Amino acid sequence: MPDQTDEANLLIVDDLPENLLALDALLRAPGIRVHQAESAEQALELLLRHEFALAILDVQMPGMDGFQLAELMRGTERTKQIPIVFVSAAGRELNYAFKGYESGAVDFMHKPLDTHAVRSKVSVFVDLYRSRKRMARQLEALERSRREQEVLLNELRKTQGELEAAVRMRDDFMSIVSHELKTPLNTLILEVQLRKLQLARNNFAVFSEDRLRQMADKDERQIQSLIRLIDDMLDVSRIRTGKLSIRPAMIDLGKLVASVLENFASQLESCGCTLLFQRPEPLLGVWDEFRIEQVLANLLTNAMRYGAGKPVQVSVFATAEGACIEVRDHGIGISPKSLGRIFQQFERAEGSENSAGLGLGLFISEQIVKAHGGRIQAESEEGRGALFRVTLPLESAS
Repeated sequence: MPDQTDEANLLIVDDLPENLLALDALLRAPGIRVHQAESAEQALELLLRHEFALAILDVQMPGMDGFQLAELMRGTERTKQIPIVFVSAAGRELNYAFKGYESGAVDFMHKPLDTHAVRSKVSVFVDLYRSRKRMARQLEALERSRREQEVLLNELRKTQGELEAAVRMRDDFMSIVSHELKTPLNTLILEVQLRKLQLARNNFAVFSEDRLRQMADKDERQIQSLIRLIDDMLDVSRIRTGKLSIRPAMIDLGKLVASVLENFASQLESCGCTLLFQRPEPLLGVWDEFRIEQVLANLLTNAMRYGAGKPVQVSVFATAEGACIEVRDHGIGISPKSLGRIFQQFERAEGSENSAGLGLGLFISEQIVKAHGGRIQAESEEGRGALFRVTLPLESAS
């Protein structure tokens, strides 16, 4: 039995009901549905509602005859492709067949109809209709497949680009890490070798109290550099796996910032940076004290790195959105090109290639601020310093 999607509609038009019944009985078969019309007007209504594989039109009908109906069908986009077969009881001498072909018919049959010929011809047109439908479905499926493949290809290209970018990022990261780790390690190794050499020579005079203090301070700075680099790498790993911990508690933000600045006092002094800070009134909120310290430390480190010898201004104040921390330096500034990507992983502003660091500080800071439900912004012009603004809601989002 033919597939339901291949069911073929046939239209038969004749003004005599007995002719319609006879033709209907002759044409009805599995997979074929016959529609009857006793006038051209009824036929037009059916043509608007259904798709037909074939139309069999009686020539001689009152009102609009078969030829006129055919001309209307040929002039309408929806029906112009339907094959038309004319039937007539008139004699051959009236030359209706010629006129029928002129009207766009594909065949002309005289009454009384030959049962075998009618069935055979209708079968041919029904098979052609089904073949066209199947081909249309195949073409539609091919086009759909082509579009799906195009989407898949674009996704593969995108994935390939992301993988290539990830490989480049990995290589850049390994290059930066190896360089940054070597710097404090080489210093420590060199210091140890020098001390071993002095000890081997029994030259204990070089280990005076002042000298030992200097050695300890220098060793501590190098160890702290190593710890900072390792902590940054661990934080990036936590961020990527969604395991960055936020432990909010009620704290005074002004007091916290003042404490961090006190710890940075000696570093600011050694960089020649004058600190401009006025301790604000208590500003209470629910945040992770350790993580906010981490953000402020990253901003201060950058301010000293790129604004050495110039003032660093820190402000803490309340806004309609919550609490705000601003860190402003007067250093080399950031180019518009770099400003759009400084919060990305392993990104550092132009002109900072020879500076220490993995290019992770601002990325980690932004993730910490976002985890609190806040935001971090940067404003800068080349040669005119930079302003970093951290805005935090009073209640941590986490």
